[in-house]
Amino acid sequence: MSSKKVVFLLLISLIPKPCQAQHKVNQETYLDIIKTELQKKWPDNRTINLVFHGHSVPSGYFDTPNVHTVKAYPYQTLKKVKDLYPYAVVNSITTAIGGEQSEQGAERFKDEVLTHRPDVLFIDYALNDRSIGLERAKTAWEKMIREAKRYGTKIILMTPTPDLKEDILSSEAELEKHSEQIRQLAKKYEVELVDSYALFKEIAESEDLKTYMAQNNHINEKGHQVVAEAIMEFF
Repeated sequence: MSSKKVVFLLLISLIPKPCQAQHKVNQETYLDIIKTELQKKWPDNRTINLVFHGHSVPSGYFDTPNVHTVKAYPYQTLKKVKDLYPYAVVNSITTAIGGEQSEQGAERFKDEVLTHRPDVLFIDYALNDRSIGLERAKTAWEKMIREAKRYGTKIILMTPTPDLKEDILSSEAELEKHSEQIRQLAKKYEVELVDSYALFKEIAESEDLKTYMAQNNHINEKGHQVVAEAIMEFF
């Protein structure tokens, strides 16, 4: 083989392949910019806005119509963040509406979500998205993701919490299908993920999920604790 051909092949081998060039999201570093801000003391700090967008679960509905706002995962997260970052000024803002699905959430996204200037945005709609199906849900989620990325916020997608009317261990469960779609959206748009569904599936293998549920489709305070602890992995 000629020396020129050897050099050519070496140069070709150094060209990054598409899969090598793709950005890989790292849970430990995804919120590094936010964590740096959270550590700053007055007068150098600023307000950090955590915005939770979705349906009844982040809204705090437990046993409908009772709403346990401060026991739901957005406020559990706020408390945990404040315990970790005592100098931080942090807002936990819930733009979720009970009974809403992602198409409705996408419709009001610009005016009622981005207006809060989110530093970190959590999206949790899959429980109610079963009413509109995978295709329509995907379109709505992608619309919100693209708008939030243009704004520059850090996005964390949420797979659903359980519904006892479905078998969480079944690969054919509707919530499993929506969960997988959300996982794929996180990969496609290079954003992060809290895989609540996988966490509760793991729990269901050894425990009775009813102890984590306020009613069939709403987790209780113990269930919200599971989600909040998963969120805190980023902080």
